Amino acid sequence: MFDSVDGAALSQEQGTRARKLFAAVVLAALDDAIADDRKYGNGPEQIARWARSRDGREVLSCAGIDPNERVVEGLMEFVGKGVRTSVALSREESERRAQQLEEAEAA
Repeated sequence: MFDSVDGAALSQEQGTRARKLFAAVVLAALDDAIADDRKYGNGPEQIARWARSRDGREVLSCAGIDPNERVVEGLMEFVGKGVRTSVALSREESERRAQQLEEAEAA
């Protein structure tokens, strides 16, 4: 009885690790597009081309992200802002954005 429970738990854990791995690939693609945007000025187009490609849709799906047009537009907007993923995911950046939002609402 416990063998099937252990097997299910192991499968769940492996699935979670696989999704995290593919999410890391998406973050790397975003960083590459941001670098392209700084160097060549075509980052949003690059990420859109990748996200609409067969490989991009597959990676997004494996990361648990529905590869629809709304997601592509969000990725393009993110790249257009030019903030690297490591910075955007940091606590300091989140606090800075919250501070800016509070200041904007108060004005």
